[in-house]
Amino acid sequence: MKKILLFTVCLLSVFGMNVAAEPANPDAEPQIKVEDGVTQEVFSKEDAVRETVYIETTVDSDGDGQNDRVHAEIIRPKETEEGLEVPVIFEMSPYRAGLSSLDFHDVDVELNPVERNGHGKPYAADLPGYYDDYFVPRGYAVVLAESIGSGLSDGCPTVGDEREIRATEAVIDWLNGRADAFTEDGQAVSADWSTGNVGMTGVSYNGTLPNGVATTGVEGLKTIVPIGAISSWYDYYRSNGAVVAPGGYQGEDADVLGKAVLTRDNPEVCSDLMNQIEDDQERETGDYNEFWDARNYLNDVKDIEASVFVVHGLNDWNVKTQQFSQWWEELKQYNVPRKLWLHQGGHSSPYYFRNEEWLKTLNKWFDHWLYDIDNGIMDEPVVDIQREDDSWETTQAWPNADATDTKLHFTAGSNDASGLSVQPVPNKNKEADSLIDNALIEASELVQNPLMELPNRQAYLSEELTGSYRMSGTPNVSIRASIDQPTANLTGLLVDYGPDGAKIVTRGWMDPQNINSMSKSKALVPNRQYTFDWDMQPDDYQFEAGHQIGIVIISSDNRYTIRPESGTTISIDPERSHVTLPLVGDIIELR
Repeated sequence: MKKILLFTVCLLSVFGMNVAAEPANPDAEPQIKVEDGVTQEVFSKEDAVRETVYIETTVDSDGDGQNDRVHAEIIRPKETEEGLEVPVIFEMSPYRAGLSSLDFHDVDVELNPVERNGHGKPYAADLPGYYDDYFVPRGYAVVLAESIGSGLSDGCPTVGDEREIRATEAVIDWLNGRADAFTEDGQAVSADWSTGNVGMTGVSYNGTLPNGVATTGVEGLKTIVPIGAISSWYDYYRSNGAVVAPGGYQGEDADVLGKAVLTRDNPEVCSDLMNQIEDDQERETGDYNEFWDARNYLNDVKDIEASVFVVHGLNDWNVKTQQFSQWWEELKQYNVPRKLWLHQGGHSSPYYFRNEEWLKTLNKWFDHWLYDIDNGIMDEPVVDIQREDDSWETTQAWPNADATDTKLHFTAGSNDASGLSVQPVPNKNKEADSLIDNALIEASELVQNPLMELPNRQAYLSEELTGSYRMSGTPNVSIRASIDQPTANLTGLLVDYGPDGAKIVTRGWMDPQNINSMSKSKALVPNRQYTFDWDMQPDDYQFEAGHQIGIVIISSDNRYTIRPESGTTISIDPERSHVTLPLVGDIIELR
């Protein structure tokens, strides 16, 4: 009878009717209430049932001969004790018990040239009262679990590999009757109050685990809402072969994060695994290998059965924008039902800056995918983008469908000025534009005064723009250059030069030894010219009329790359170097 009632509520809501499925008897238990296509506050948060369970997984990450168990806290309407079944909003996190001390790698070291004959912290974003305060009164259960190796869970952190994903999947299996769980005193407990429909969400690591679990195609996971989440762990700690830090966490790597979230009792049982992570991550070369491939969720997007609502900050330099961009493209390729919000913030949730609209949209999204309410959410514009003036616009696609890859050539200028041009300009004197690496100088300083000759950078500027240009997508840098040492860092900075000064829009990095492959470093011959190509981080940015577009090439990036001793010289042939920008606008103006 209960399930028939819920179906009737959902069916009536399809026709736009306000439905109050509460019995006439005021002493009877409340039921789900739907108005205008969304569930309403009916149930008491204060009277909700709270319980603690330990869910048995299918992995033994600490090698003790027993399957790991994950600790989970549950809050659900008290009516679920009387037979009401509800869907679940589930967040898995390695941060609930805090962090152990972080022992960062030293980044003030020399780069590692290969032999010529050879071939952060992401924060927890735990929002106390957010999920349960809002969703329990609307007829949802909330499950907050601790990932393996953290808090009261067994096992060891494995930093996003299959073991961590399968342990997360076990919670969904238990909510669907396919796994066992126990109370603290060892009594078996079932989730007979669950409909089996699960939606996962979270920020940072808490949003990354849903990405990984979705690729398993686990039955019962109907939707995920990853916020500032990772799609490939390699691209979190590396970039085109270069060892690159998450913003604000110079020297972090997978092993540092693993040790940080290792907050279980007796953490020493995980020592061998932590050492293995340190060895396998190949920090010396930065190459892509089996360790990183096992943490690349892009490999299995084809297996996703859930819908995906992606949220990311365009100024997130912790989990950088490549993470959402490449994920979004794969979701599109496999026709995964999807939605995207892009905001002007950093590593944060819309809960803090678009609260009312965020909760309204999230409510509608979960109601559609977990209660099967046809409320029109999937008929709305697919993409919401916050512009630089904090206004929001909607569109059906990202990147912008009108964006065209526009090649701007480096131009060796007269005196101390160089430029960018739509048409290649011959370098008649065949002179190289040289820069000397100095990792002690921050990029924000090196982009200033672009027409001044500075030894540690080369800057190329467009003429003043007579109209506005929107860049939507992924910029790419290609330089023809030689290096006077076996290796170096290469960094490209896209800069908006306006009346108020210089603003770094986006940036990108490369290890030149990975000229042919992310998986295989190649020994370079000092002073020999090569063509180096690398992507910058994707963005959606408006260059205004009267501004100039600038490309600044430096070597080491103080806040992100390894910082070797100063002195390496990079010589650029401007005639055979360019940047490609995905621009919306009339490129004829950029002469």
